[in-house]
Formats: sequence, C-alpha cells, structure tokens
Amino acid sequence: MSRKPQPRRVLIVEDEPSIRNILYVLLAGLGCEGDAVPDGPRAVAKIRREEFDAVLLDLRCANIKAEDVVPQIQELRPSLVGRVLVVTGEVADAATLDLIERNCLQHLPLQRIREDLLDHLRALLRFPPSAKETS
Repeated sequence: MSRKPQPRRVLIVEDEPSIRNILYVLLAGLGCEGDAVPDGPRAVAKIRREEFDAVLLDLRCANIKAEDVVPQIQELRPSLVGRVLVVTGEVADAATLDLIERNCLQHLPLQRIREDLLDHLRALLRFPPSAKETS
C-alpha cells in the first residue's frame, strides 16, 4: 500500500483577511496547506518552529521590516531561498525594489494575483506545468 504524499505547506504572511482567504483558496486548489500569520515577528517565529515549502510574503503588512524578515527567513531555513514570493501592492520605492532584486525574490503585484498566482505557485513549489501551459 503506497502512502499518500504530505501536502506542501505554505506560510502566508498577510494582514488583510480578504487577501488571506484568496490565497487559502488558491493553495487548496493546488493541494497545498496554507498557514497564515499577520506580521513579520510571527512569521519568523513560525519558520523557526515549523517546516514550510514556500512563503507568500506581503511586504506591506503590519510590523514587517522586509530588510530584516527576508534575511532571517533565509538564515533560519536555507531551503526557503528562492521559495519566497512577494505578494504586494504596487512597489515603487527604491529600497523595496532593491531588496527584491538583491534577494532574488519573485514579485507578484496584487492586481495580477488572479491571473498569475497559480503559475507562480506552481513554479515556486516545482509542480509540473498545467495542461494549458503544455498545449
């Protein structure tokens, strides 16, 4: 009898309930489990205690200093390097753009979440391409 593989776990760092709900639904559609925290300190504490396959990070949520949180995530869990997807509103300030580029973070603006999130998650979690991508 073969064991069913464990679902992939994704940490959602988002303080807006409506966005969290969208992310939960999209993750469930991929067969993933979502676990959410509303701020940076709780995200770091959760990553310290638990294993995750990826992180969806809102750089604009409460009590988050991306320049502190991103390096802590990568230091605590080197397996998450390259598996942090920044989901946030329009990013225009140079410091945030530099942080995204310096840490090679994937970035998805909120206005593109419906169109692009599933594709980004598939790539982030290394799922095979969907049927529409192969046709």
